[in-house]
Amino acid sequence: MIDDLDQALRKLLIRELPIKNGEVDIAFDQPKREWSTRINRPTLNLFIHDMHENAELRRSKQWQTVEMGDGTIVQRRPPIRMDISYMITAWAADPADEHRLLTRTLMALLRLPSLPEDVLPESLQDQPVSIPIEVAQPEAMVNATDIWSVMDNEMRPAIGCTITLAINPYQPVTEPLVRTRELRTGQIAPPLFQQPDERAGQERLWRIGGRIHTKQDEQSLANARLTLVERGLDVPIEPEGQFNIGQLRAGDYTLEIQVGKKKAKRHKITVPSTSYDIEV
Repeated sequence: MIDDLDQALRKLLIRELPIKNGEVDIAFDQPKREWSTRINRPTLNLFIHDMHENAELRRSKQWQTVEMGDGTIVQRRPPIRMDISYMITAWAADPADEHRLLTRTLMALLRLPSLPEDVLPESLQDQPVSIPIEVAQPEAMVNATDIWSVMDNEMRPAIGCTITLAINPYQPVTEPLVRTRELRTGQIAPPLFQQPDERAGQERLWRIGGRIHTKQDEQSLANARLTLVERGLDVPIEPEGQFNIGQLRAGDYTLEIQVGKKKAKRHKITVPSTSYDIEV
């Protein structure tokens, strides 16, 4: 994925500087002394000197859950937002040419808040948000002298450029949707980890969960009222139509739903069952 980002930057710089007829090379090498002595034409070098997670963009929600409508849910972990920092340097025989090349690069990158979609390869087309570009920020090049010392090369002007990329190393997990939960109470026969003793009598209670499906805008459910008729119980409805009811014994029940000023409709359900969804 990082090599794809390199190619996107190459394509962007060729277009935005612009670079015509290959008059300037674009490289992604370590700017070591040995490398710099082999340069025989003007070169713009983008060297990745740091990669770390952007903690400010970390999401507190660990899982994203999507109900598929076929009795399953898909759970996905959100991607990790990584800051990839480039040190951009210009190399030419004349320092004035280097400065002009750096200026053109700086102006081109400052015009863009994010990488344009038309320079992105297919592997970067599915990013959850646009790919932001930060250019010439003071914190991007805090260790410039250390970098040049390690490279055994003379220090020269450089532009710091940080690209924030979403990387997802996780696979989605598909699981069956929990519709019914059973609670059994009664006297426990020794040892204590056994099931309640059926001979001593026990009570089974159920908690059920379902969803109200509507062909209209889901916002219409904001005015919906759901009632468990046998108990006269108002059942809370979540924004996306989900509901759950607890402390139910096995048997048949009636759910009454009224949306806005429309006539209320009744739906029969059986507890336990495989589905408690309602179509309105």
